[in-house]
Amino acid sequence: MPPRKRATGQGELPGMSSTKQIQDILWKAADKLRGSMDAAQYKEFVLGLVFLKYVSDAFAERRAQIAEELTDMPEDRRAEFLDERDEYTAENVFWVPEIARWDYLVENAPNGVGVLLDDAMDAVMRENPPLVGVLPKIFNRDNVDQKRLKELVDLISDARFTGHGERSAQDVLGEVYEYFLEKFARAEGKRAGEFYTPASVVKLIVEILEPYEGRVYDPCCGSGGMFVQAGKFVAAHAGRDHTHDIAVYGQEANERTWRLAKMNLAIHGMDPKGIGDRWADTFAEDKHPDMRADFILANPPFNMSDWARKETDPRWRYGVPPQGNANYAWLQHMVSKLGDRGSAGVVLANGSMASKLSGEGEIRRTMVENDLVACMVTLPSNLFRTTAIPACLWFLTKDKSPQGARALADRRGEILFIDARGLGTMIDRTERILTDVDLGKIADTYHTWRGTKSAKTKGLSYHNVPGFCYTATLDEVAARDYVLTPGQYVGAAQVEENDSAEPLADRIERLTKQLFSNFEEAARLENAVRHQIGRIDV
Repeated sequence: MPPRKRATGQGELPGMSSTKQIQDILWKAADKLRGSMDAAQYKEFVLGLVFLKYVSDAFAERRAQIAEELTDMPEDRRAEFLDERDEYTAENVFWVPEIARWDYLVENAPNGVGVLLDDAMDAVMRENPPLVGVLPKIFNRDNVDQKRLKELVDLISDARFTGHGERSAQDVLGEVYEYFLEKFARAEGKRAGEFYTPASVVKLIVEILEPYEGRVYDPCCGSGGMFVQAGKFVAAHAGRDHTHDIAVYGQEANERTWRLAKMNLAIHGMDPKGIGDRWADTFAEDKHPDMRADFILANPPFNMSDWARKETDPRWRYGVPPQGNANYAWLQHMVSKLGDRGSAGVVLANGSMASKLSGEGEIRRTMVENDLVACMVTLPSNLFRTTAIPACLWFLTKDKSPQGARALADRRGEILFIDARGLGTMIDRTERILTDVDLGKIADTYHTWRGTKSAKTKGLSYHNVPGFCYTATLDEVAARDYVLTPGQYVGAAQVEENDSAEPLADRIERLTKQLFSNFEEAARLENAVRHQIGRIDV
């Protein structure tokens, strides 16, 4: 999305909140409702209000810009232009009816804030078709404490999404929205897996696939994090003007999460129509039956046992997945959606790399023999706050050839294995992240192996690194019974020889003497303690 025009001289305005201040204000707002409803419900409450505040601020900002541009126009004609809808929508600003503008809501809140908010949500959706059915109308219910809700509105009033120098309201809200998703994920724990994938994992998949243009698909899109990161990648590497070079498609089975995704895409200037007009289960009701994607990015539920399995489904070209685990259903679904030169990055549980239960080994063998697997990456532990299950990344493609003018390395009949378990940094006692250095190391390894333009630009070339990466032929994989665990291939890391290091025999002799000396000291101390105890008169 191109940056919106800004009023002349508009800089960081006095009294306006920084992004950090906005985050703090809004998290306090969440706490206002935390005690009166469950985490999933207050997430919808707060994010819905944040979105409404954003569209109102962005609308007011654009209105002020229009007014400034019309200062030389007679006042009677100026009003006409101020209410010209195209002046807003052309700049990717949602049209906000008067009853949904934040000043109106604050002014009239004492008369019944719940009714006002539901009416405001309804009015915004009615005036903006991409938002139909997306915004929550849950504020005027018997279980909602209207006094707390009024306090919540007052608190959110202190947040300003506009007036942040060159950063648009959209940029600021995008950061705030992502901050909230992460905070809610931490608060909800295991349940958060429905809507949140750790940011560093999402970024790694995007950095490897490099989705500059084309159709980007996620069949279990959660709150839309994969799409948002793809858009950020394009903006960072090709410029914000090129973010519309990708078109996003996907679906989500959970109604609340589907709403979050719709809002998230709208906030980031991406078309929310791509994830359908309704939530739906990908296996039971494929919303994109004719999809041929250029890129697939997905984090499906790990080891899902309760799924809509149909043995005659045409997606099962490589074998019917077992009812007790949908991992290979997801993988085959991704393959069925790939274009002829498309690529997919999929997060799955580590067990998917070696399992032979219920025919999974045979499905994996058939996929390998059809040369669909490009790269396997084992991830470090503790990346996923919502599950202790260790995870890996599958990278799939239908075409490992040089692909003509792209002049890629010919990797037909080969698979790249990367063991990244030793990477990452613990940020607290239980959670690890992949740093930018880690992400660069993994992504550069893949790009040099594949011979992409980005690797050539950096002057990088591929070589196997013991303990980290290895290129295996399909014959080597067959010899290991089609197990795809990188640790089986990369070997042990080389240990640098140190000429000044103590010879092994000398070290053993020294440590043995030290051990016996410790035994003697322990015996001496034991005798001293016994002697002292014997002197005690009972």
